[in-house]
Amino acid sequence: MKKIGFLSFGHWSPSPQSGTRSAADALLQSIDIAVAAEELGADGAYFRVHHFARQLASPFPLLAAAGARTRRIELGTAVIDMRYENPLYMVEDAGAADLIAGGRLQLGISRGSPEQVIDGWRYFGYVPEEGKSDADMARRHAEVFLEVLRGHGFAQPNPRPMFPNPPGLLRLEPLSEGLRDRIWWGAATNATAEWAAKLGMNLQSSTLKFDEGGKPLHIQQAEQIRAFRKAWAEAGHSREPRVSVSRSIFALVNDMDRAYFGGSEDEDHFGYIEPEKRAVFGRTYAAEPDVLIEQLRADEAIAEADTLLLTVPNQLGVAYNTHVIEAILKFVAPALGWR
Repeated sequence: MKKIGFLSFGHWSPSPQSGTRSAADALLQSIDIAVAAEELGADGAYFRVHHFARQLASPFPLLAAAGARTRRIELGTAVIDMRYENPLYMVEDAGAADLIAGGRLQLGISRGSPEQVIDGWRYFGYVPEEGKSDADMARRHAEVFLEVLRGHGFAQPNPRPMFPNPPGLLRLEPLSEGLRDRIWWGAATNATAEWAAKLGMNLQSSTLKFDEGGKPLHIQQAEQIRAFRKAWAEAGHSREPRVSVSRSIFALVNDMDRAYFGGSEDEDHFGYIEPEKRAVFGRTYAAEPDVLIEQLRADEAIAEADTLLLTVPNQLGVAYNTHVIEAILKFVAPALGWR
C-alpha cells in the first residue's frame, strides 16, 4: 500500500491558453482540486511555494482554506523555502492551519531552489550570519522552527499582563499537538537527508536532486532514502519515518491525454540548476496504463517510498487535473499494489 497525493506548483498566467489566469484562479482552483482529489480517494494535496513568481507563495491561507473544505485528505507543502521564513511566526501560522484542518498538515520545508530574483530572502529581511551561507541560514531557521513546535515555554511573561497567563514561561499559541512529527525536509543530497533524519524530520525527494554519481534519478533517490533510514535508525527515534518522492506521471487513456503528453521525453536529464552544482532531472512517465505499470514497477525510489506525489499541470484546469489523478488511481495504482 502506498499513499498517493498530488503536488501543484500553482502556476498562473494571463495567457488565453491558460486555464489559470490570475492568482485568485490559482488559489481557488487549488482548493477545488484538493476537494476533488479527496472525493476520488487520493491521500494528499501538496503545494509548492515560490516567491516573486506567478505561482503559489504564502501557503498557510491556502492550507487553512483547503482544510475547511475537506475532511480526510492530507494537506501539505513541498516545499517551503526556509530562507524566507520567520520561524516563530511560522509556528503560529502552521498551528492555526493545522487546527482548522484537524491535524492533517504535512509540512515540507527546505533550503529551497533558485528563485526568480537574486538573493530574494534579503528583501524579506534575512541575511546569513558572517561566514555562513544562505543554506546554513535555512537550516538554522528550520532548527528554531522544530524546537518551538515542541511547545515548551521560553518567553518571560509580563508581570502585569492584559489577560491572565498560565504559570511559567510562555509558549507560542496556538500550538497544534503532533505537528512536530509531521514536518518533512526536502533533501537534494544524501548528506541533507541524513541531517534531516537526525533531527527527526520525514524525507521528501523531488523530481530532481544534485547528481552524486551519474546514475539515473530513481537509483540515486533510492540510495538517498536508504541513507536517510539508516541515519534515522542510528538516531534512535521512537516512531517510523515517512518518505515521499515526486513524479510526473500521466496515464494516456484518451485523445486529450495523448495530445498533451504523448510526445513527452522518457529519459532523465543532467544539467546545472545552480552554478557548479550538477543535478539530475527526472523523466516524465507518459504511456498507456499497461506500459506505465511496467515502467513504474522498475522505479526503485518509488518502491522505497511510502508516499508518491503526482506533479499536476494545474494550468490545464480543475476538471483535467482531476482526470489525471483519477486515471492513476483507477488504472495504474491497483496493478502495482498501491491500492
